[in-house]
Amino acid sequence: FMQQIVVELEINKMVRVWYEPPPGGPRSHLNRGAYAASKSMEPLFVKKLASMRPSTVILPAVGLFAFISYLPLVNQKNLPVTLNPEHQAAQRAYMRYHNMNPINGISSKQARAADPDP
Repeated sequence: FMQQIVVELEINKMVRVWYEPPPGGPRSHLNRGAYAASKSMEPLFVKKLASMRPSTVILPAVGLFAFISYLPLVNQKNLPVTLNPEHQAAQRAYMRYHNMNPINGISSKQARAADPDP
């Protein structure tokens, strides 16, 4: 009967456990990096980009993509019909006739005074 009490006490005894997460964070392996690519396999420019400040990488990248997107428009000869001066004048007349945006827009007194078209 005494052995049963001793066994029950040992079973209910709390044990302190120290959890130490893996060095790469959760869901990482101990034998490779956190992003499944070994540090030795990364190209040199990727290592340099990863160590730079985000603004020095993101802003030039956005500028480069904007420039690349603008390249097809540089030598374009046939512009859309809506960019013709006659079409834009007709748009302004239509907007004034229907009194679109009368407070600060095309139908306001300041815009009508500044625009030479009737």
